[in-house]
Amino acid sequence: MQNLTVNTQIIQKKFQELGHANEIKKLTDSARTAQEAADALGCEIAQIAKSIVFRLKSTGEPLLVVASGINRINEKSMAQQLNDKLGKADADFVRESTGFVIGGVPPLGHKNPVRTLIDEDLFQYETIWAAAGHPKVVFQLTPNELEKMTNGQVISVK
Repeated sequence: MQNLTVNTQIIQKKFQELGHANEIKKLTDSARTAQEAADALGCEIAQIAKSIVFRLKSTGEPLLVVASGINRINEKSMAQQLNDKLGKADADFVRESTGFVIGGVPPLGHKNPVRTLIDEDLFQYETIWAAAGHPKVVFQLTPNELEKMTNGQVISVK
């Protein structure tokens, strides 16, 4: 199991580097899914910014899609927008690319640079919640902060 303290420190350090004072919240239960996170936080599932990692077929590079918890990513539509096919990323690839395990992948602070796309639907909420490096830790932010922190491209994922 990944070390909660080390991962939390990585994300907290990244906040400081970016000039943000976001606080990390430790949950009593796991929040590996958007539904679990929403239940634990008492918010709408759509306010959960879930991180899904794909492997681009042409280059083998990782692609992070940060999507609203209620949205299913339309891989065909995304492939057309990217002019590349999306491959599945297994647990080893996700951890190797980001430094984090599935269920705890944050939108920032990755081991290696990861191209990031952000679901436009997240921008209808004043605040959203994202994983903070472990399935039991999250942080609250605004969609604009997410875009700035990740240098992500806002798109439709549906």
